[in-house]
Amino acid sequence: MLGHTAAATRIAKIPTTAGLRSALAAGMQMTLSKGEELFAQGDEAEYFYEVVSGAIRSYKLLSDGRRQIDAFHLRGDIFGLEAGREHRFSAEAVGDVQVVAYRRSRLSAIIEEDAAFRDRIMTATLRNLQRAQDHMLLLGRKTAQEKLATFLLDMAERLSDDEAHFDLPMQRSDIADHLGLTIETVSRTLTQFTRSGLIRLTPAGRSIGLCNRMALKSLDA
Repeated sequence: MLGHTAAATRIAKIPTTAGLRSALAAGMQMTLSKGEELFAQGDEAEYFYEVVSGAIRSYKLLSDGRRQIDAFHLRGDIFGLEAGREHRFSAEAVGDVQVVAYRRSRLSAIIEEDAAFRDRIMTATLRNLQRAQDHMLLLGRKTAQEKLATFLLDMAERLSDDEAHFDLPMQRSDIADHLGLTIETVSRTLTQFTRSGLIRLTPAGRSIGLCNRMALKSLDA
């Protein structure tokens, strides 16, 4: 919960765009460092959040200690708005992150005052639902190659204007825990994609170029 993390004490001066000004005025600006927890599973859902920069991962720890990453929340994404009183997942920063925290109790007032923000919340809610449904299908029915192709196409759309080149904010261990694969399988599949000419991969493994989108889309289908 916001009050239980050191991030709550660091109010950031975030450069604003016209689309963010009214929203920022209604919320509290926060910064988090890599690996810092925003909220934990079971915390009171007193706030919901919007990512200004960086990436947040939401996850659950399974009974055997494994981690299942539910989603990656990127710039512009709104998340943490729960139906019940508690957060169902934990959330932490993938790298350095800036977010805006909004009091859930002020939601009605915020959307009444700002029609554009109301529309953004509605769009975000529908997108989160669609991504959750797609993720359920991905985990249950797709091969490792299909999973990674789907993931790369989604990241390209969300991280890059031209959707041809992008830098992944997360590590391969995060990708593995999101796709229900091992790190070795993720690395092996990325190598296969590179050798087949589907992608271009830098030695560090974070910078991705999509060389054959049609082939990736055929796997995604």
